[in-house]
Amino acid sequence: MTTTVDASEIAKFEAMAAEWWDPNGKFKPLHMLNPCRLDYITSQIAEEFDRDLNTPRAFDGLRILDIGCGGGLLSEPMARLGATVVGVDAAERNIPVAQTHAAQSGLEIDYRFTTAEDMAAAGEQFDAVLNMEVVEHVSDPLAYLTACQQLLRPGGLHICSTINRNPKSFAMAIVGAEYVMRWLPKGTHEWSKFITPDELYDLMRRAGLEPVDRKGFVFNPITWGWSLSDRDLSVNYVTASLKPT
Repeated sequence: MTTTVDASEIAKFEAMAAEWWDPNGKFKPLHMLNPCRLDYITSQIAEEFDRDLNTPRAFDGLRILDIGCGGGLLSEPMARLGATVVGVDAAERNIPVAQTHAAQSGLEIDYRFTTAEDMAAAGEQFDAVLNMEVVEHVSDPLAYLTACQQLLRPGGLHICSTINRNPKSFAMAIVGAEYVMRWLPKGTHEWSKFITPDELYDLMRRAGLEPVDRKGFVFNPITWGWSLSDRDLSVNYVTASLKPT
């Protein structure tokens, strides 16, 4: 496979594959964050493609790629909204987990063990690319984002979330999540691979994408829930960008 995949990063997620759909397992943080992620993703897609989320199968006719799909936590909601969904992951063990759960849920999703680079080389095209919590795990972010751009049709939407790099993100995403709360296995993240919002905007522009929005994902320890913020991008954040027409 042509790839910016980092083998040591993939090994971490391979070891956790069977736990994807356990809301209290090793992916508990993602299950907690997922409603907030979906709120952002669905609203951005609906706005860009003029869809009404109150109608059934609002994403009918849209082809959506979920890169780093894991067990399908984002792919399945996209399919329920009527989109044609391709979910890809470089961790091979994730694919049968995702396929089994989709079948149990009565959903048709095209899951593949492959990379963004190989799909781009094959000329695949999508209306939207979901690139959530992946860019901080690849070996060459610019090459990876360039592949994401190539996978979009002109006017296509790219949604990318990651983790900021600053003392607060070290305290929250590594010390807090991995050592104190034990939400994630130790070593899941490398602080040096985190990317600031300005760095990500610059990388996306160099990859041929046009950034149009960014928001923070903010955890509230009192309500024990996540929300979107226009201002607080200090730890987790998400961006939207377009491929020029």
